[in-house]
Amino acid sequence: MQTLYSHFLFLCFSCFSFVSLVHSWSQNQQFNQANNYEGSSNLVNLEYHMGPVLTAPINLYIIWYGHWNPTHQSTIRDFLYSLSSPAPFPSVSDWWRTVRLYTDQTGSNITGNIAISGEYYDYKYSHGNRLTRLTIQSIIKTSVSSYPRALPLNYHNGLYMVLTSSDVLVEEFCRAVCGFHYFTFPAIVGVTMPYFWVGYSGSQCPGMCAYPFAWPKYSGKPPPGSSGVDNIMGAPNGDAGADGMISVIAHELAEVSSNPLVNAWYAGDDPTAPTEIADLCVGVYGSGGGGGYVGEVYKDSWGNGFNVNGVRGRKFLVQWIWNPVKRRCFGPNAMD
Repeated sequence: MQTLYSHFLFLCFSCFSFVSLVHSWSQNQQFNQANNYEGSSNLVNLEYHMGPVLTAPINLYIIWYGHWNPTHQSTIRDFLYSLSSPAPFPSVSDWWRTVRLYTDQTGSNITGNIAISGEYYDYKYSHGNRLTRLTIQSIIKTSVSSYPRALPLNYHNGLYMVLTSSDVLVEEFCRAVCGFHYFTFPAIVGVTMPYFWVGYSGSQCPGMCAYPFAWPKYSGKPPPGSSGVDNIMGAPNGDAGADGMISVIAHELAEVSSNPLVNAWYAGDDPTAPTEIADLCVGVYGSGGGGGYVGEVYKDSWGNGFNVNGVRGRKFLVQWIWNPVKRRCFGPNAMD
């Protein structure tokens, strides 16, 4: 689950600003000669609890709830296409390889085949613009039962993603979560199947859910850059809200794939509040990241930050994932 815990680290580690986001080649060489331990700890007890993971090819169904900007939709689709498509290294599919290291009790790995298999447009706000967590399941029910363009009810290898627009208020959104995943209840949807939700934060709380493309209001003014201008990282696809959603979508997709029924991969003793494979690396996007510093990332020709490449020349910034082999947070843009 994508929580807001990491943002509180800014207050304690404000000295880690964005000033050093991109180092010179000589600095990179020095960094490569040192050990890199982002988030590593022998105290992290990530365990497998014998439940299923998503090993079969995933049929992903997108539910667009509310009114959406077509440009933002295109950005999100291209990220999803990039999960299973080739792109220049380091790519989105390279990032997904860390997620694929997780297996079920038969030794089968999480799938690398993710396809957008259907889209549903709920532009009439069928359940209003103030939603609870349970209402998200009701939205899924509506999407699979609305004649004549209903989504298929695919409980074999279907994964449902609900995305809410800028004018929709969701329970705990911006206060405690930026997204969450769970499984549907038969009493509401008719079957049990995994799903996740992410909200567009561009107008509600960009400093909370679209960091590092916006600055949290509670932490005062952002640190100045070398030119004296506020040092906020530029969004690679032109919109802080949409680019911020990409990392939250990546976060939730990694966790729902490795813990779809909340009984597979997580740390801690409470399955109702698990610490999952992306929770362990919130706020880390590159080597040296942590404590409010995103880490070493790239910059495009306009100075916008990114760490992976996607289809159609897209660039994205996605958080790292806990690597069970290296026992630390890791991404394909790692410098070691």
